[in-house]
Amino acid sequence: MIQETFVADDPKSAYEEAVGKYGAGLKLLSAKQVKYEDGQLRCEVAIEVAEEVFLAKSCDAIPSVQHSMTPSSDETALLEELTTLKKQLASMKEEILGVEDDSVLAKVKKLFVSKGIAKQWLDDVLISLMGNHILNDDTLLVSYILEEIDESLKVVEESFDSPKIMMLVGPTGVGKTTTIAKLAARYAYMMDKPYKVAFINLDSYKVGAFDQLGHYADIMQIKHVTVDSVETFIKGLESLHDYDVILVDTAGMSPYDTQKFIKTVEFVQSDIPRKIEVNLLLSATVKYEDMDDIYTNFSFLDLHSVIISKFDETKHLGTLLNFMLLYDVPMSYFSIGQEVPDDLLVASKEYLLERFIGDLDG
Repeated sequence: MIQETFVADDPKSAYEEAVGKYGAGLKLLSAKQVKYEDGQLRCEVAIEVAEEVFLAKSCDAIPSVQHSMTPSSDETALLEELTTLKKQLASMKEEILGVEDDSVLAKVKKLFVSKGIAKQWLDDVLISLMGNHILNDDTLLVSYILEEIDESLKVVEESFDSPKIMMLVGPTGVGKTTTIAKLAARYAYMMDKPYKVAFINLDSYKVGAFDQLGHYADIMQIKHVTVDSVETFIKGLESLHDYDVILVDTAGMSPYDTQKFIKTVEFVQSDIPRKIEVNLLLSATVKYEDMDDIYTNFSFLDLHSVIISKFDETKHLGTLLNFMLLYDVPMSYFSIGQEVPDDLLVASKEYLLERFIGDLDG
């Protein structure tokens, strides 16, 4: 199999370029947003095709991306030098932090790693403590790491300075529709002032999705619009121009579901006057192995924040906390149960850390 990367200003264009070259037989490997040296964000879509297809399509074609060009001897030498330097730095860090198994540092690191925090993140934090007496006191060292976690976490403040469109995206079964209902109830009935709220439903895949959101809309007396194309989406938004908050429900999708993903990108990048705030709904039960796939694909949507669901389904929040530390995405809300509207909290570092410390002490 042959791998190739296509680059464009948006994921739809990059994916269409790949399909245009190889047809529908290609396999999507990854999709991510990358900031280039000129400061511009571009989208990279990596695909895989059979070698015979690659040869048939590429023999007369000019390589479509810089990655497929053969590097010059100077570029090759520079890459080798950078690789060597990176290995040396990694070796130095490992030598400094590779302490005895019975040391305070080793025991504390082992504790945090066992609770889901990445060794890489811990090493980056602890390297500055070399020679400090804190390394010999387990209580001080644990406190230091927790303070660093607190400093690293980010929270988006709730703001209604101007009308907003909030779109919720995320893996299948994470609880988007229920969370949207909680947000709607909060904005319409539980704030200092009532806001004018509407629903738009893009989820035409799940059986009963419209009925479920419609049920909440009827109970709360909230306008409910369903759309099935970018054109009807734009018209729906135009009809709701005087609403304070428009909440958009999307189809749950696997990080590997190319078609649903590209379709959602089309909605996000549609030509509308208001910016869409895209919020990734992430379960507190997320698996460590799935974190990178989830972020790599959904980061394409220029995420505004993460809303964390299913706090009530786990006592172990280390992997979730690790996600927030590694990918540097701010939190906005916590969904802590199934009750609408009660089980929704504005995100706070204190709540998350208290839950994590409880697991750490257990």
